Amino acid sequence: MLAHMKMRTMGESTEISFTIPSKEASTVGQALAGFMILAGHKVRHLNDEGEELYPAEEVFSEAHPGSRLLGLRVREGLTQKDLADKLGVRQHHISEMEKGKRAIGLEMAKRISSMFDVSYKAFL
Repeated sequence: MLAHMKMRTMGESTEISFTIPSKEASTVGQALAGFMILAGHKVRHLNDEGEELYPAEEVFSEAHPGSRLLGLRVREGLTQKDLADKLGVRQHHISEMEKGKRAIGLEMAKRISSMFDVSYKAFL
């Protein structure tokens, strides 16, 4: 793999940029971010416009699998009763899962995932 590296110093900071094949960008980017974190640096992720991106876990620190279920249900315009009927469970079970009071088991996660066409892992 041929990579080009540039360094530009501005005051007390140095910008380092790499040009690499597109197919390697994700792997190299993750490796570099991991290295920087291990070296004790905070890694900021920026979009193409230079705006900082934040991981969902940081923004929604209280999120749990039930909140994903709630989001999908609302997105599809379903009531808890509608969803319960489609899954063959009581409405109360949907309420408890959405509030994080009832775990979403593997089989239920698979049923939900096929209904919303998402990975079952999002509910575990």
